[in-house]
Amino acid sequence: MNERTLLGNQAVVRALADRLSKCPQVTRHDKGDEKEAGTLAHAFGDLEESFRTFLDGQLPRLMNDQASPEELYDALLDIGEEFRHILYHIYDPKFYSYLRNQSDA
Repeated sequence: MNERTLLGNQAVVRALADRLSKCPQVTRHDKGDEKEAGTLAHAFGDLEESFRTFLDGQLPRLMNDQASPEELYDALLDIGEEFRHILYHIYDPKFYSYLRNQSDA
């Protein structure tokens, strides 16, 4: 686990889920066994990892003065896939459902 990682292990993610489960604005989105607090905590962990991947790995590839056009293109494609993963974890939690229509604006 990177020292900058906040949500790098399952115990911390579970603790965050427990904390979020005390928030009625979160729990109103629960559906049966699907607990919104757990969905949010998991999403935040994956988002943290994706943001670090972008900032620490992919963005430096674009900043490399020695990168060929093909390497830059590959980096752009990799970034697009990371952004797809980020969007999934933004749109998956019901708590943030209001964001879904923002992309149509």
